[in-house]
Amino acid sequence: MKFNLSEALHIIGQVMMKPCLIILLLLMVIAIWQLGDMLVELLVERRKLKKNHIPQLLEKIHEGNENLDTVIEESGLTSRQKNLLCTLLHAKHLPKVSLIALAQRLLATEEEQYEKTTAITDLIIRLGPMFGLLGTLIPLGPGIVALGNGDTAALSKSLGVAFDTTIAGMIAAGIACVISNLRKRWYNSDMVTLESVMECVLEEVTVDD
Repeated sequence: MKFNLSEALHIIGQVMMKPCLIILLLLMVIAIWQLGDMLVELLVERRKLKKNHIPQLLEKIHEGNENLDTVIEESGLTSRQKNLLCTLLHAKHLPKVSLIALAQRLLATEEEQYEKTTAITDLIIRLGPMFGLLGTLIPLGPGIVALGNGDTAALSKSLGVAFDTTIAGMIAAGIACVISNLRKRWYNSDMVTLESVMECVLEEVTVDD
């Protein structure tokens, strides 16, 4: 039997159509789920954050008259930032070098968590257009064949699938792009704030030692 390379490639392309449609559907569902997750984060956590409170918080920490745990708990930081700072405060009995190492580890862990959160939408930004293009090109082959045979119904069906997959890929990527940009801006600001407050706490704790 004579092996026809072009037919083999055509079969592979057509077999990929269903997986491509499933992946595009999943990307859209995940993008919408991430949008809901971001809105929950905005309404539950971000809306309560105090703006421009960092100078006052640093002054309170340096005063040294109040319990630092209470100062941190009553601050306008996020719950994750408060937990990390309380972890550092609970380890204040450690030597200075160990305490600094712990602070660096906590910062690195927090940064990894932020990167992990945005990695999902970053992946959708790349995969959305890729699978959208794939879903556009695959049905064009049968569409062109249908055009040659004068089958306008099959042609219009192929073109409909091609446009739908492009739109689905671009919508998923667009939603993911907005989420990634907003979250990265939030998290960059959080890391700067956390680093400043953590450094201030370290100075206060090591002075007390």
